[in-house]
Amino acid sequence: MANILICDDEKDIVNALKIYLTDPDHTLFEAYDGEGALKVLRENDIHLVLLDIMMPKVDGLTALARIREVSNVPVILLSAKSEDTDKILGLNVGADDYITKPFNPLEVTARVRSQLRRYLKLGGGTSSGAALRIGGVELDDKTKKVLLDGEEISLTPKEYEILKLLMAEPGRVFSPKEIYREIWKERPIGSDNTVAVHIRHLREKIEIDPAEPRYIKVVFGQGYKMEGGNRR
Repeated sequence: MANILICDDEKDIVNALKIYLTDPDHTLFEAYDGEGALKVLRENDIHLVLLDIMMPKVDGLTALARIREVSNVPVILLSAKSEDTDKILGLNVGADDYITKPFNPLEVTARVRSQLRRYLKLGGGTSSGAALRIGGVELDDKTKKVLLDGEEISLTPKEYEILKLLMAEPGRVFSPKEIYREIWKERPIGSDNTVAVHIRHLREKIEIDPAEPRYIKVVFGQGYKMEGGNRR
């Protein structure tokens, strides 16, 4: 059973999304501004959030930033805007996916199921239950915890999956398209910016100096790889 929060200031959109997502395995919650969404999250165990960007009181990006302070729950942003800059802004704040209005019902349900599957299984599809360690970074796939020098750090589901992918094959260079195809399970069209944003967030969380990374290295023109933590 999955608890899904739908938050949009337009009730017609909330009602439409409820129709799309009605399922015996889903319990649907609703809110009409960011403040209401945060209240629902405080009071319930939510497994996925559909969150509009432009809303009164507390807008979607502000609400998302507050969510990320306390939770790694998958968040899919909703917006009438389709420009890449808006998508990147949402990813910068910590969104896991982005859907533009008007919605294709099949796309909405597919993206929701994909995010729920990854979140509820947390990293299914690669070696389950494996513990990985590179330098001071330790990833335990049984407990879904990531430790940096013994201290637990908080990652979004996408960040977790990217880190696990890189750690599973240290030294191997993954192109942005390979990472996008593996993690998002979609055709890697326009994937470079999306992957770059998530890599930057990962570096901010696991690197002492993200500008001189010890772990996640760029191989220019090729992609990204995980190394053992020694500075060059």
